[in-house]
Amino acid sequence: MESMASIVSDRLLPFVERPGQYIGGEINQLAKPGQWENAEVRVAVAFPDTYTIGMSHLGCQILYWLINQSAGCCAERVYCPWSDAEGVMRAKRIPLFTWDTRQPVASADILAISLQYEMAFTSVLQILDLSGIPLRAVDRDDSHPLVIAGGPQADNPEPMAEFLDLVVLGDGEASMAAILDAYKEYKRSGVPRRDMIRLMARRFPWIYAPLLYDVRYNADGTVRDVRPNDPLVPVSIERCQTDDFDAAPFPLRPIVPFVEVVHDRFAIEIMRGCPQRCRFCHAGYTKRPLRTRSVDKILDMAEEMYRATGMDEFGLLSLSTADYPDLRELATRANEQFAARHVNISVPSLRVDKMLQNIPWMVNSVRKSGLTMAVEAANDDMRAAIRKHVTDGNLLDGVKQAYAAGWRGIKLYFMCGFPGERESDIDGIIHLSRKVSEARRELGKGPANVNASVGWLVPKPYTPFQWAAQPRAEYFHEARRRMSSVLADSQHPAYPSRNRKGAGQRRNGKSRGPIKIKTHNVERSILEAVFARGDRRLAPVVAHAFKGGARFDGWDECFKREHWDRAFDSCGLDPDFYAHRERPPSEVFPWTHLHGGPPDDYLERQYEDVFLQIGVEKPALATR
Repeated sequence: MESMASIVSDRLLPFVERPGQYIGGEINQLAKPGQWENAEVRVAVAFPDTYTIGMSHLGCQILYWLINQSAGCCAERVYCPWSDAEGVMRAKRIPLFTWDTRQPVASADILAISLQYEMAFTSVLQILDLSGIPLRAVDRDDSHPLVIAGGPQADNPEPMAEFLDLVVLGDGEASMAAILDAYKEYKRSGVPRRDMIRLMARRFPWIYAPLLYDVRYNADGTVRDVRPNDPLVPVSIERCQTDDFDAAPFPLRPIVPFVEVVHDRFAIEIMRGCPQRCRFCHAGYTKRPLRTRSVDKILDMAEEMYRATGMDEFGLLSLSTADYPDLRELATRANEQFAARHVNISVPSLRVDKMLQNIPWMVNSVRKSGLTMAVEAANDDMRAAIRKHVTDGNLLDGVKQAYAAGWRGIKLYFMCGFPGERESDIDGIIHLSRKVSEARRELGKGPANVNASVGWLVPKPYTPFQWAAQPRAEYFHEARRRMSSVLADSQHPAYPSRNRKGAGQRRNGKSRGPIKIKTHNVERSILEAVFARGDRRLAPVVAHAFKGGARFDGWDECFKREHWDRAFDSCGLDPDFYAHRERPPSEVFPWTHLHGGPPDDYLERQYEDVFLQIGVEKPALATR
C-alpha cells in the first residue's frame, strides 16, 4: 500500500506552486517517524490558514511543544493548503495530512483548532472536509477525532457551534495539559468519544460543549436564553488562566520554516494582557489579569532560541509592549547581548505616549525601515472617548524624536466608524497624517513618508461597543471617498502634480506624495461584524458559503462577497440584523453564558461615557 508520504511527494508536490510550504521536516521539528503510531494520544494542531501565516502563530507553536513534551502524546501540525493544492488533493482524493510525518488528520485523537479571526471560519470547514471528518458535530462517531477549538474567537464561538465538539475559553497552556490527562484516563477506561465530550464539559469549568446547550429566541429574532440540556454541565463557562506566566511552557527551539513566512523571527511573549482597555479592543477586556515575564527569563529564553534558530530578529510580543514595566532594561540588556551578532529587536505598534521614553534604546536596536504607531482616532476628544491615551502633542513630539534618530517613515493605524463619529474625525485622519509627515521639516529635512492604514470598526463582544451598530457600507465608502478628496486637496506645494486636478490622488485613496492611505475591504469588515456578535443560526450560512466556494476570506485576492450574499439568501437570514443594529441594554447576547470579560453593567457605563466625552447623543434604537 502506498504510504501517505509517497503520495504527497509524488502526486501533490510536483503540481503546486511553492511546494516548500508543504514538505515538513524543518529544523527543530519535534514529531519523529513512528512517534504518531505509538502515541497514546495523537493531536493534530491546526491553524486555519496557510503555512506562511500559521508558522508565525506563537500559540500553535506553544501547544505543539507542550503536547510533544507530555508523556505518551504526539502533536503534528496542520495548515490549510492553498487553492491550487486543494484542487489537486480533491481531484486525486488525497486526504489532508499532517506536515510533520504525513499522517492522515482523521487518524488523530484530537483535532485542536486555533480560532483567531472571523474570516477563518470557512478555512476550519476546509480542514474538516479535506480530512474526511463530518462538518457537523452531531454527525461524528467514535472513528473521528474530538474537534476542539480555542483562541480569541472562542469567546463567541456560536456561529461555529454546529461544527465544534468542545470549545476552550481562555489560556491554552493549562487547559491543554488538563485535556490530555483527561483523554488518557477516558481512553484507558474505554469511554466512547461522545461520552468524553459530556464528561469533559462536566469536569472543566472552562470547557464549553455547544451541543449540550439549547438556545431559545424571541419573536424579534434576538436571543431569549441559553440553557444547558444536561443538568450536570455548568450554566456559565469561565476562562482558564495561566497564573504563573514566568513558568508557563514555551518552545525554546522553535521550528525554522523552509520558506519565507509573514514573521520570519524568533519571538517571546513578554506580557499577557493589557493595562489600557481601549474601548474597542476585545483582547484588552478578555486577557486580564496582566501577567509579565521577568527580564532575566526573557533573555535566557532568547539566547537559547537564537542558538537553536540562527534568526537575526527577536520579537518582543504583547498586546502593548510599550507598557511592559521593565522595557527599557530589557531593551538595553537585549541590545548588549545581541547587537554584536547583528540581531535586531522587533516590537509591535507602539503607544504614542510612550514614544519619547522608548526612542533612545530603539536607536541602536530596531531597524530604521519604519515605525508603526496605533493612533486609532484623529482628534484628541475622540481618542479620549475610546480611552486611547494619546494627544497630538504626544504624537508630534514622538515622531520628531524618531526622525532625529534616523527614521524616515511612519506607519499610522486609524479606525473609522466609532459611535458618535463626526466629519472632522474623518478629515482629521488626513490632516494629522500631513502634520506627522511635515514634522520632519522642522529638522531641516524633507517630509517623512507616512502610510496611514484605516480600518473599519468591527464592534466586538465583551467590549463597551458590543451594543453599538456598525455603520453601513455606504458610510464607509463615503468616508473613503472623503479621505481621498481631502488628501488630494491638501497636497503640499513642495510636491506639485503635473496635472493639478486630483493632484497626488490615486485609485482607492492612495497618493503619489509622501502621504499614502490604505483602507480595509468594506464588505469584509461588515461580514466580520456579523460573525463577531452572531449566534448559532449563522452556522448554516458558513456551511453554505464554504460549499459555494468561499475560501481564505481574509485574503484580498480570495474574498468574494457574492459567496456570502448567496449563503444569507439561501438561509433566509439578514446580515443587517447582526451588524447594523443598535442593541438595547436588556438584550441577551449569544455569548451570555460564556464569561469572557467584565460585567455588562460596567461595560454599559463605559459605552455611555463615549458619548459624554464627545458631546453627542447616543443613537436611538431602531424599531423592527
